[in-house]
Amino acid sequence: MAVQLQPEKQEAAAMPVAQVTVQDDPRTVMVLNYHKVVDEHMSLSVPLADFEQHMKWLKEYGYTSITPEELYEFIVNGSELPEKPVLITFDDGYKDNYTNAYPIMKKYGFKGTIFVVTGFLGVYDNYMTWEQAKELADNGFSIESHTYSHKSMTEASDEEISKELTKSRDTIKNKLGIDADFMAYPTGTYNLHIAELVQKAGYKGAFTIKYDNVSRESNVYALERVPIFHTENTNKDFLERIQYLPLLYKYGWVKN
Repeated sequence: MAVQLQPEKQEAAAMPVAQVTVQDDPRTVMVLNYHKVVDEHMSLSVPLADFEQHMKWLKEYGYTSITPEELYEFIVNGSELPEKPVLITFDDGYKDNYTNAYPIMKKYGFKGTIFVVTGFLGVYDNYMTWEQAKELADNGFSIESHTYSHKSMTEASDEEISKELTKSRDTIKNKLGIDADFMAYPTGTYNLHIAELVQKAGYKGAFTIKYDNVSRESNVYALERVPIFHTENTNKDFLERIQYLPLLYKYGWVKN
């Protein structure tokens, strides 16, 4: 039974990846990281009723969804954001992102970002088709890269990494006619050298699974997110993750 949550395109900067940070600014942005929205008993699958409660909570608390581009402009150029911004992301490009998550998000007035494994779309039944991805893009969603085949980058050669990055970006351009300027690291694994390859491939930023909120001191090629999983009490854990745990990590009381 679901637990009710009560209300309470500019070019990338040509600078070394390690230096892509900006001056102190107290504001932060929450970036949520989902995978599947479906009634399955696995950690990456958030049940529909729980996901709707998450969106309802965000709406009742006055959050406004933003795009990766808006987040990038905030970090790099100091652009303004809504008072309570949230970036809602999904990794992989599962079909249920379209069939289940999309209608719920539309109901509450939210847009999302889907990092798609481009070699899987339209090939495997549990992934979106390119027609579905286009409909999402036409309705305010951002379709970005999760590489071409979801290969772990720390286990790949430079040549393989570059191919994964460019082929994915080119596929999105060919299929949807849009530029994929952002990517999420498959399995969350990366290092500084890989981040530099991401920049060389033409991406403006990249997302990790490092658990924290994004600030203007964040590195745009190592952007933090708050992973949301299916647990014994998904909604309670959702509230704890977005309200309390980032503070614990920030002050070193809990190790990531």
